[in-house]
Amino acid sequence: MAAGELTVSAAASLTNAFRELATQFEARHANMQVQLNFAGSGALVQQIALGAPVDVLACADEATMDRAQQQGLIDVTQRRDFASNQLVVIVPKGDKAPGSLDEIAQLERVAIARPASVPVGRYAQIALDQAGLWNAIQPRVIGAQSARQVLDYVARGEVDAGFVYATDAAAMSDKVSVAFMVSSSGPILYPVAPVKGSSAREEAALFIDFIHSPEARAVLAKHGFGMP
Repeated sequence: MAAGELTVSAAASLTNAFRELATQFEARHANMQVQLNFAGSGALVQQIALGAPVDVLACADEATMDRAQQQGLIDVTQRRDFASNQLVVIVPKGDKAPGSLDEIAQLERVAIARPASVPVGRYAQIALDQAGLWNAIQPRVIGAQSARQVLDYVARGEVDAGFVYATDAAAMSDKVSVAFMVSSSGPILYPVAPVKGSSAREEAALFIDFIHSPEARAVLAKHGFGMP
């Protein structure tokens, strides 16, 4: 394989896991360098639609990858689910933990990633809608650009609670505590696919195969991700 770069755009919640996976992938392919770009899944799709040079897209939900597919941005034949996650409510370490969504709705400041563009925010809105609490909590919502920004707000004590993935909470367990798991309307699955028009199609396929390998699955599990 010719020397070159592979650009991977991945959901913010994959930050720690993909940094480790990129290092392992480069160790296997010494002539390759992986450039990582992290953001909310919706923002990543928008970047690609506007012409950003990306080779691999990894989203935090099926709906966002569906939009990328509908816009003709990905190679559908190689789209695959590679991980799963769980929605949780977190609070600053040491704070009294609410025990239900009803209690969350009574807090003054609750961080939620923007539902229109960030999957974790959409999952939070779905859960609150199902509980009949979305309208009540909206005036108290502090919007965020990604799950990681929610995590930062909670870790710094700038909000009373926040909705993130279990993997995000595990990444900063010294500063935040999980109050409770949140039931969702279905499994939270992470799909990956090569981007159409990529100049590194072979390398993209190799990377996608790699993140499905036993070695990569062990890394994902270490960071709290489940099997798809």
